Amino acid sequence: MRVISGERKGTRLKAVPGSATRPTTDKVKESLFNIIGPYFAGGDALDLYAGSGGLGIEALSRGCDHAVFVDKQTKAIQTIQENLRVTRYEANATILRQDARQVLDQLITSGRAFKLIFMDPPYHAAEHETFLQLIEANHLLTDNGVVVCEHGSEAELPERVGRLEKIKVQRYSDVITISFYEYAPTEE
Repeated sequence: MRVISGERKGTRLKAVPGSATRPTTDKVKESLFNIIGPYFAGGDALDLYAGSGGLGIEALSRGCDHAVFVDKQTKAIQTIQENLRVTRYEANATILRQDARQVLDQLITSGRAFKLIFMDPPYHAAEHETFLQLIEANHLLTDNGVVVCEHGSEAELPERVGRLEKIKVQRYSDVITISFYEYAPTEE
């Protein structure tokens, strides 16, 4: 695993020890950032179920100002801390060792919004639609932002959740699919 592009291009990242997480491969990471970017002029990223922190770190390397990393596993938090140290992004990051739903509830009360939101729960998890509803109803995504949902290929995510509209689905294997959401244009 490595940073694919941007100011920290080529920096090697550690994976979380054990088999409890499955990091997004470099090939998939490169493809998804080519779809949503590939580079950014600021903004914040939210990396739910962050694992090693690879997606949030990639967003920082490509121009995001700050990233919030969320994971409840101690090994994942330690890996994120090490990867932020190696990439020298500690000052651009907030790490939360909490359940993703708790963090979303806290963010709702803070009034904060993100340019990029990465959701990569375990493939059997059904949080995608619930989290999309929370994000949409509480304006956790900026007007020009994107929600990136990595999920099992057997799962079918909704075409629309409130104003959030599925803009692309990219299938990477029989196991991994990524659905991209952004706010639908408002009719004038």
